[in-house]
Amino acid sequence: MNPLTKLGVPVAIVFIVVMLVVPLPSMLLDLLIALNITGALLVLMVAMFIHRPLDFAAFPSVILVMTLFRLALNVSATRLVLLDGFAGKVIDTFGHFVVGGSLIVGLIVFAILLVIQFVVITNGAGRVAEVGARFALDAMPGKQMAIDADLNSGLIDEDEARRRRAEVHAEADFHGAMDGASKFVKGDAIAAIMITLVNLIGGLAVGVAQHGMPLGDAVATYSLLSVGDGLVSQIPALLLSVATGLVVTRAVAEEDMGTDLMRQITARKTPLRIAGFGAIGICLVPGLPKLPFIIAGGVMLLASSRIVDGNDEIEALDTHPETMPAPDSAEQLAAEIRVDPLGLELSADLIDLVDARSGGDLLDRVKALRRKIAGELGIVIPPVRTRDSLELPPGTYAITLYGVEVARGEAPRGTMLAIGEAISSLPGQVTREPVFGLEAKWIPTEMRHQAEGAGATVVDRASVMTTHLADIVHQNAAHLLGREDVRLLTDVVKRSHPAVVEELTPTQLSLGEVQRVLKALLDERVPIRDLVRILEALSVRASTSKDLDGLVESARAALEPALAAPYLSGGTLHAITFDPVLEQRLLEGMRQTEQGATVVIDPETAQHVLLTLAHLASAAENQNVQPVLVCAPQIRAAVRRFVRAAVDRLPVLGYTELNAARTVASAGVVSPLGAGHELVVGA
Repeated sequence: MNPLTKLGVPVAIVFIVVMLVVPLPSMLLDLLIALNITGALLVLMVAMFIHRPLDFAAFPSVILVMTLFRLALNVSATRLVLLDGFAGKVIDTFGHFVVGGSLIVGLIVFAILLVIQFVVITNGAGRVAEVGARFALDAMPGKQMAIDADLNSGLIDEDEARRRRAEVHAEADFHGAMDGASKFVKGDAIAAIMITLVNLIGGLAVGVAQHGMPLGDAVATYSLLSVGDGLVSQIPALLLSVATGLVVTRAVAEEDMGTDLMRQITARKTPLRIAGFGAIGICLVPGLPKLPFIIAGGVMLLASSRIVDGNDEIEALDTHPETMPAPDSAEQLAAEIRVDPLGLELSADLIDLVDARSGGDLLDRVKALRRKIAGELGIVIPPVRTRDSLELPPGTYAITLYGVEVARGEAPRGTMLAIGEAISSLPGQVTREPVFGLEAKWIPTEMRHQAEGAGATVVDRASVMTTHLADIVHQNAAHLLGREDVRLLTDVVKRSHPAVVEELTPTQLSLGEVQRVLKALLDERVPIRDLVRILEALSVRASTSKDLDGLVESARAALEPALAAPYLSGGTLHAITFDPVLEQRLLEGMRQTEQGATVVIDPETAQHVLLTLAHLASAAENQNVQPVLVCAPQIRAAVRRFVRAAVDRLPVLGYTELNAARTVASAGVVSPLGAGHELVVGA
């Protein structure tokens, strides 16, 4: 910032204070009076050309500074009038020429200006500023909720939401400041009356008592100058009052005041025609001069004939359809067929969950869920588009993925979900918890404390829906990771580790191949937060082979300490293992296909293995532990494909990926059956 700009205002305020105590020469006073009038005119023009009040956010401070400047000029002028009987050419001209040298005329003009400023403009602007401040404060919570709703629905991003919140606070602060600043304008009008009365009485006293002048000469010398000083100060005061009224009554618009005013007044022909014929009709009144009304009416009629009515514009658009996008245009159809990656649909009676006025906080929870998932998985899921659906039964919600419903649940209004073994005696609708399938019951809200006292876990509806949505996101994280998301993630890594990204892509692997690896990791619920180490591992592996399984295993090796960490319980890993004989058979049955390595075993053994794994996993989960299937690293990827269809929730780790566990506890062993004919399983 220019030092002169930075110091200009403080120096000017110090100079104003000095003016209150130090006499000024008449020539300098003339210059300052001219500057005062010009500055007030400039403020008025700025107020007329702003689009919204916040465009002139410094206006309350401008009012204070200019009011103080004007009062300092009054003090300096009063000092010169009483001491020298002359206060410069400007005040002398206003006292003699503008009012014709008549004290009575000067006082009447001064009084009229005071009435216009004090009674009309200042009072009205003060009232508008007071109401505007009150409305701005009352509207703040609603505006904040609207911003949060737009953010949660994906209409705006975090930066835009932050900008809008700052604008809401600035608007409230501005209207509050204007409410106080309007009091300065009102006080200035009162001070003008008092200063003028003091000048009149003091001038007569000085002229008659001190200088022995006749009363007529004293009036001509001192009183007219006092009136001139009052008029000189009231003109900029009136301009500033008008500017105050314009700012506080200015609504948000796209154009300046003059453009808006002319466009809105001339928007329709009918009002102008009625006003024109009305003015001409007044000419029929006997005794009135006809020429002024004929001219005024003619101007109105001429203006009405030269503007295009709003209805004419609509007809013009209808006759020129190319100016509007056609309903079947490519752009319109593309906008209509666009699907949201992730959606949450609510039945009509569940809208209270998103209504902040009734205590609904579902949107805030979904917003927090996006941050939570970003921290857990290392991906930024797309905004969750929340909308109501008349097709859903009452008390029902649906989760959609790319426009296709993938899950549905219930959340009856006025209920809470009780989970546990002690819910049989509680009234309510029997159901199952949507994520883990536990027995549960929708109980009335007033029964919450009774259910908790019986040992049940009670969850509110919004928590049930958020948990269900989080589970769906974890299951489908790989589907939600798009090519553009991968580019964004690699760009973030490139800022801190440019060599890692530049060496890997596009020289060794394309962005699509990196995406396939990341999707494979997410498909096994492996977080990709440590993207630097993943890309480094891919770069090393890609120099020798671009096989997908090999790339994935290399990335897993880089993340080895973090693979078992999510499944530890007090440092203990609960592992399900294969019998060595069965594991050897699986190793011998390994086959390579286009989809990757698969296991070739007979159907009876396959069915036995899958049923046993499902039973052991369920038994471990009932004991509140998360089991994992542990096998040889060579068959890990193939075994994962094998068990995924039947036991998708069961993680599969290699023996070399257990370093994070202090102890490994057995959660069961899968034994073999007799061999039969072979069948490819897990392709």
